[in-house]
Amino acid sequence: MAKLTTRAEDYSKWYNELVVKANLAENSKVRGSMVIKPYGYAIWEKLQAELDKRFKETGHQNAYFPLFVPKSLFEAEEKNAEGFAKECAVVTHYRLKNDPNNKGKLIVDPEAKLEEELIVRPTSEAIIWSTYKNWIQSYRDLPILINQWANVVRWEMRTRLFLRTAEFLWQEGHTAHETKEEAIAEAQQMQEVYADVVENFMAIPVVKGRKSDSERFAGADDTYTIEALMQDGKALQAGTSHFLGQNFAKAFDVKFASKEGKQEYVWATSWGVSTRLMGALIMTHSDDLGLVLPPKLAPIQVVVVPIYKTEEQLEEIRQVVDKFSSELKAKGISIKFDDDDKTKPGWKFAEYELKGVPVRIAIGPKDLEKGHVEVARRDTLEKQFITLDNVSTEVEKLLEDIQTNLFDRALSYRDEHITEASDFEEFKNIIENKGGFVSALWDGTEETEEAVKNETKATIRCIPLAFETPTEGVDVFSGKPAKYRVLYAKAY
Repeated sequence: MAKLTTRAEDYSKWYNELVVKANLAENSKVRGSMVIKPYGYAIWEKLQAELDKRFKETGHQNAYFPLFVPKSLFEAEEKNAEGFAKECAVVTHYRLKNDPNNKGKLIVDPEAKLEEELIVRPTSEAIIWSTYKNWIQSYRDLPILINQWANVVRWEMRTRLFLRTAEFLWQEGHTAHETKEEAIAEAQQMQEVYADVVENFMAIPVVKGRKSDSERFAGADDTYTIEALMQDGKALQAGTSHFLGQNFAKAFDVKFASKEGKQEYVWATSWGVSTRLMGALIMTHSDDLGLVLPPKLAPIQVVVVPIYKTEEQLEEIRQVVDKFSSELKAKGISIKFDDDDKTKPGWKFAEYELKGVPVRIAIGPKDLEKGHVEVARRDTLEKQFITLDNVSTEVEKLLEDIQTNLFDRALSYRDEHITEASDFEEFKNIIENKGGFVSALWDGTEETEEAVKNETKATIRCIPLAFETPTEGVDVFSGKPAKYRVLYAKAY
């Protein structure tokens, strides 16, 4: 099996090779769009199921809205339309016909031009808010708490599997509320839901914060974000939740009769995470041997590789494995017995390491004699022997330990890479040589933010909720009085 390029050699190449070799995804015949393969999709499904459960627990329902948005609807909320204009795919015709000059080929039928162009959704606020107008008449119709699982298209020029593709999968929540306070509470609640799932399921520590004006969602009054740190010292936005104010209600004239009988505009939120989280998962935990998956998201949590010469030996091993296998399955743990005779055990070991299976059990005739199995954990690569009577209890504990260890390991890396900078020379030095988040004072102006970005390629990832607002001190770049303490980083 060909080895991966190491992270130290070329992090970007390592990532791309890993996604393909671990059978997660591959590039397709459509420029910038990917095929998510069954193994990659199985991880996404586990993540999706957990998120979906949390959405429903917080009172949301799933629905589905059209893929196409008429241009006039799309441009109704100007800031939003402007923010996405450069990334839109546009449908102009509705029919093909045979090419009279080229047998067997097709051309766009010039007679079949649409009266109004359709935008392939880059996000669904426009189509959803034009629909909510029909659903909302009075305060009794509120709140509306809806989520949709969908695909969206954003015409990216430079693409990378999972991280940035022209088409990707995501969920988008869209809610309508009676009051400003309710809508803000909803946006904050969903930020909490995202942080909880990303930390407890994906084992990725995040910083919760708000975006600066220039980084927030186009059409929002405020964007709440969770920011993660990858092993190469770059940040990745792992999820966002937006307080949209009354911007979309005004654009689509969505009013309700209040309890006092007044006509008022509704308050809105939207929030989403995408298959980009798969990129975060890979880049937070994996190593030079391949994927490292947190047990809660691994499609196969335990793999058993039998080592045998004869069919009789295999049968003896199978009987023993069946016993602890059914005990593990009863605990909700997924286990695979790999008795495929086309490949040797050594090849299988490397393959399951590459695929990030958390626990690998090897068992042969000698192990049966001694009454134990050899157990290897993927996160630390440590091996131990466990007696046959204790396999299901010990493996269950081991999976919990791996989940915790992956989070703790990522957390200590993240915390070691939050560095305070008191002047711009120090700031540049950290960004250039250490990487990670730089904690610095900011004067709150877009001019300063832009100047820092031009000089260092670092952007304000967020104004962390946990940071105190500075009462004194000056901006690290401009020297003007500081308004916020923020985290800067280079980002995906």
